[in-house]
Amino acid sequence: MSDAPASPAAAEPTAASRDLSARAAVLALRLADFVEEHSSEAAGAAPAVAFLRRWARAAIEADPGADGTGPAGAPSGDAPLGQLAERLGLSDVERDLLLLAGLPEEHEALAGIFRSMNPGGEPYPSVGLAAHAVGQQIDRIGLRRLLHEGAAVRTGALRVIGDGPFFERELASAVRLWDALHGHDAWPPSVEQVDVGPPPAGLRDWLSLPGVQRVVAALRSAEPRTLLVTADDNAIALSRCAALARAADAVVVAGRARPDATDAIGLLAVHAAARGGIPVLVVPAPGAGEGPVSLDLRRVTGPALVCCEPGALRPGPGRALLPVPLGPIGIADRRAAWRAVLPGTSGQASHLAARHPLDPALTAQVALDVRSRQQLAAGTDDAADVTSAIRARAGAVLPAGVELLTPEAGWARLVVDRAAEEQLHDAVERLEYQSLVLDDWGLRESARADRGIRLLFTGPPGTGKSLAADVMATAAATDLLVVDVSRVVSKWIGETEKNLAAAFDVAERTQAVLFLDEADAFFGARTEISDAHDRYANLETAYLLQRLDRFDGLAVLATNLHQNIDPAFLRRMDYVVDFTLPDQQRRRRLWTLYVPAGLRGPDVDLALLAQLYPVPGAWIRNAAIAAAFLAAANGGVIRQEYLVSAMHREYGKASRPIPVVPAERLTDAPDEDAARQLEAAAASKDAMEETRDDGR
Repeated sequence: MSDAPASPAAAEPTAASRDLSARAAVLALRLADFVEEHSSEAAGAAPAVAFLRRWARAAIEADPGADGTGPAGAPSGDAPLGQLAERLGLSDVERDLLLLAGLPEEHEALAGIFRSMNPGGEPYPSVGLAAHAVGQQIDRIGLRRLLHEGAAVRTGALRVIGDGPFFERELASAVRLWDALHGHDAWPPSVEQVDVGPPPAGLRDWLSLPGVQRVVAALRSAEPRTLLVTADDNAIALSRCAALARAADAVVVAGRARPDATDAIGLLAVHAAARGGIPVLVVPAPGAGEGPVSLDLRRVTGPALVCCEPGALRPGPGRALLPVPLGPIGIADRRAAWRAVLPGTSGQASHLAARHPLDPALTAQVALDVRSRQQLAAGTDDAADVTSAIRARAGAVLPAGVELLTPEAGWARLVVDRAAEEQLHDAVERLEYQSLVLDDWGLRESARADRGIRLLFTGPPGTGKSLAADVMATAAATDLLVVDVSRVVSKWIGETEKNLAAAFDVAERTQAVLFLDEADAFFGARTEISDAHDRYANLETAYLLQRLDRFDGLAVLATNLHQNIDPAFLRRMDYVVDFTLPDQQRRRRLWTLYVPAGLRGPDVDLALLAQLYPVPGAWIRNAAIAAAFLAAANGGVIRQEYLVSAMHREYGKASRPIPVVPAERLTDAPDEDAARQLEAAAASKDAMEETRDDGR
């Protein structure tokens, strides 16, 4: 045996730590007696025995409640060791074995003593040595059974390691458990620790729901139940765990691990028990194409909260399953949340709750950002800071193919027919007053009215559908969330729905106008199922129809082909707005809008252009921009010939014939120079076509 140092380690400062060391010291005294009795003086055991006794006496003297006689004794219920023993159901023998396994962690000299006594040279007590240490409490047959089937080993709090004969194997406590039993915030590196945080304000009515009350009762019970919190956002799920724990007068300890990682989940449960808490397993999001994974809680005793995304796991057998409802969160709770997190905006709580109907967990996050901004720049507008903070957080988690824009176009830039304009104005006003009508007037309950506004824009390309979505977002004083269909659609089953669901979630948080162009790619008429592709396409459509029903905001979907839209989708629309090709009067307004008066040459006749070219507004805009660039290269004045030439390019891009200008129309033209320009351009075009025909 190796020589031991002359002086013992200093006592730990906390009461819990002193208590743990004193109880482990009782076992150290037993080992000293055993070594002294069974080792000869020639073996050099005297220094080890002397150190064991000195260290043990120092540890016992540091704890006023210990006397060093008899068994280690039951620790107090509020000490980490007592909490661990109670929650895991450990016997007195198992508790003593755990103390013995922790002795090498108390002092490096103790680890050296165990190494010298271990057949394998490891710094842990062997099972054979443990049999001598607890021999008065249990025989070897009982010890073997306990170390195979007992609660300490089954839960992973105590490990039997090594590959030799059973009584030559070693005992070790769970990773970092001994430090946790000392009262430190030690954590196993194989499990990512998750901070649950305090419960947010604004969940009082939610806590009174019958389903939530059942979960609170389950947390107060020791029965092994799985309490499943299903949410797309971990912040929301963890906020519910925190609120449930407070209601149940319980402590929760959270970690992230795969649902089938038995050892990691066991470590989480053991460390939660040492802290007197209930484990909260946060399941990572499944990878692309990965289906649900089986949940393995075999090492968890008592209730456990599990937070995961929808469809991420399959609950295992042997434990009762109890779902945790996330909602509904009523308008009163939303207002209370805003009042609590931003007391200075209590007068605006109703407005903020209507304008940003966030979950209370997200309200607390936004308030943190707002307070930080106001510390840096005092006197800022609270409502504007809230909107800006929500936009910043939402923009950070946007999926690929989804862009959050700040629009600037006003009603003056939108040139549509009267019927379409009236519907657009009505939709914006409905968004403004929906909290008053649905919540305060009670029509959501009495008439079963849904929140949110859904519009379908139909019409040929270039008639102003995208611009109208931009204008509506400006009128509603919010952002525009544009979904790029080509990037959102995924080959992986379920990924398209996941991407679109994320876009819907961000739009709800920011209250941005959600704009999906070419919506028939998502909501086209469902087909007869001829292969797997048709089946999954129909599943995507069905899912998105349901998500659209639940959408709490303003959604705009645009299509060029009205007849391709599924009838079930059309029934869900609050407004179907037809964008028609502009008539001559509206074309004149568009030319006036896109060709500034200060840049027009004296020969420009916008009325004649509007009369001659029956085209969508997008063509007029493109022609005006192209003519402006021609003017920039040729004197800085937009001439009629530039506008005519640019318009001819638009016809060419669409492979459409350029209108022939009748002579009488030219005669009646109000501007003779403009008429001559048009005539010359038409003649030039005819000459080019004749040359092309001769070449053939």
